[in-house]
Amino acid sequence: MTTTAPAERTEPALALSVPDALRPWITEIAGVTGGDSVAHAPDTATKLVVRVHEDGRRDALVIGPRTRASYHRAGSERLASCVQLHLAPGTARPLLGVAAADLVGRAVPLGELPARTAQRLAGEAAGLEAEELIDRLPHTLGRLPVPDSRDRLLRAAVDALSMHGDRPPAQVQDVARELAVSERQLRNLFAEGVGLSPKHYARIDRVRAVLAQAPTAKWADLAATTGYYDQAHMTSDFRTLMGVPPRSFFTGRLPEARPCQAFDQL
Repeated sequence: MTTTAPAERTEPALALSVPDALRPWITEIAGVTGGDSVAHAPDTATKLVVRVHEDGRRDALVIGPRTRASYHRAGSERLASCVQLHLAPGTARPLLGVAAADLVGRAVPLGELPARTAQRLAGEAAGLEAEELIDRLPHTLGRLPVPDSRDRLLRAAVDALSMHGDRPPAQVQDVARELAVSERQLRNLFAEGVGLSPKHYARIDRVRAVLAQAPTAKWADLAATTGYYDQAHMTSDFRTLMGVPPRSFFTGRLPEARPCQAFDQL
């Protein structure tokens, strides 16, 4: 097991504002810095990652949803900067040319994806600062069709299955009924547009809520507010997705970190 200082347990990120023109496509923009040891929590998002290496090289990757935590030690090569753009649900196919389900657990060079938009963005990322690339995105993405009714349905389902403050996620069957679709149709929507089943999406979102709220909450209260049956249920889910129980994670008793650059292999 590896003992890690609290500041190194999760990937530090600086949230940046998302321009209104990008909101149909991008839900979050964050600048990320690494540490000597980094824990990457499970994540429902597909992300476009623009990196600048210390020698000035630039590249862009697409990182698919991560179903379980991964732990890394920084390699010999460090990044000068790294910006992550979280893609909105339902945008993988029009932006990248593949379903979100095809990206789960993968890190793929942006230029290797089939959509023309992906290849155009890869070319721009190679020659522009991250801020310049973000400024150009409204023009590049403005050529794509706006999200349709199917995308709006998916995003409504994602919202219902997400944590909002103290409101736990709804049950999958209730969401399907509210949106007048079958559970099978809902699963198909999620596979295409998110890459995960609705239940797995909600499970990851709840564990991320535990990660965010645990430093200031009692375990039993946290289990109740995040929608678990009890504290034992929360501990079991956390252990499955994070590799260790909550108490071990928050005291730095983590799985052995892998010696690789965190964004190259997930």
